Amino acid sequence: MKILRAKAEHIIYSKAISLCIDESAKIRGTGIARRTPEYIATKIENGNAVIALEEDQFAGFCYIEVWGHGKYVAHSGLIVAPDFRGKGLARKIKKEVFELSLEKYPDAKVFGITTSMPVMKINYELGYQPVHFSELTDDPEFWKGCQTCKNYDILTRTERQMCLCTGMLYDPAKKKT
Repeated sequence: MKILRAKAEHIIYSKAISLCIDESAKIRGTGIARRTPEYIATKIENGNAVIALEEDQFAGFCYIEVWGHGKYVAHSGLIVAPDFRGKGLARKIKKEVFELSLEKYPDAKVFGITTSMPVMKINYELGYQPVHFSELTDDPEFWKGCQTCKNYDILTRTERQMCLCTGMLYDPAKKKT
């Protein structure tokens, strides 16, 4: 298994990644924002993605989004293909995308929102803390990304104060010394 910082040569996996995200959303029945192959390709082109490959087969993926003029970085689209689940791959991908974030955006606060308990555990191990949504970016473009999630109505009804997702934040200014 190879975990790589995605490059242009990996754009060929964009459709498989997008389909995997869609299928996972349907199966889990929880909130997962959908992403088009074109959107995923953009993240790869910008050097803001990590991909896991087993030989030439897509195994997992995650990408970085930058918000608030570089004050915030979010990890999104963490997905592991069904044949590779339950083997610790999500943890390895998340660790690599976290390291990429700290290298590219050393002063940014790193955050994520998720309904997944395993992802929350991984985030906590990396130093994230659960936070209220008000501590996350106020960039409206970030919240537009939630529109394809089945729980979007909860987020809008509560004026972005609550959802079924948990917000988690890593603040490099507060890192353990």
